[in-house]
Amino acid sequence: MKVVVGHLYPDYLNIYADRGNIAVLERRAAWRGIEFDYRTITVGDPLRPGEHDLLYVGGGQDREQALIAPDLAARGGAVREAAEAGAVVLAVCGGYQLLGRFYRDRAGVELPGVGLFDHHTIAGERRMIGDVLLECELEPGRPRTLAGFENHAGRTVLGPGVAPLGRVVAGFGNDGESGYEGCRRGRAIGTYLHGPLLPRNPWFADWLLAQAVAHRTGAEPPELERLPDDFESEAHRVAAERAKSRGGRF
Repeated sequence: MKVVVGHLYPDYLNIYADRGNIAVLERRAAWRGIEFDYRTITVGDPLRPGEHDLLYVGGGQDREQALIAPDLAARGGAVREAAEAGAVVLAVCGGYQLLGRFYRDRAGVELPGVGLFDHHTIAGERRMIGDVLLECELEPGRPRTLAGFENHAGRTVLGPGVAPLGRVVAGFGNDGESGYEGCRRGRAIGTYLHGPLLPRNPWFADWLLAQAVAHRTGAEPPELERLPDDFESEAHRVAAERAKSRGGRF
């Protein structure tokens, strides 16, 4: 088995342990004998629909987002086409914002989005920071929890009928009001959770990996061999307990 991973703008959007998330995917693939073909895509590089099984977009500050937003928006058709054809997309924080319709910063400058997700983001005055815990159900009948860390001033508003990634147990989530966090469209996921996300949530890393394999093979997602995730499970437990100590907000 093989997966091809395209990491968009790692030289700009890289402040939230994004390379750590890539490293988790690479190691969990290698432990199962899955070839991991990692490719970077930055300003001016081609992005060909169908070439990648998983696209990753990380987080950055407003300055970095402004630098790459026009280039990313110009690739909107290719990103949407890849996702609609079944490629996996994981967008974290700034990447999550830019895969929506637009992001408006505190100065009122509006950055164009890719339009993969039907949401928009407007920067607020107060940052939403801290450990966060979600309940989500990516597979029907299998509810799970995601633990991470959020640090964003943007308030993301989902469009009508848009599915969130999960329900906030503790933390702020998309906007500090709705009780939801992130966004999901098929195999495309957007989230504010970082810190990093995948080392604390091995089940989610494996879900992404299995979906990427399914895109490559055209078959159903495989049942991946279980790994001894003692350290990862403990990291998840600690992060979840720290989030709960904040108290449930919704």
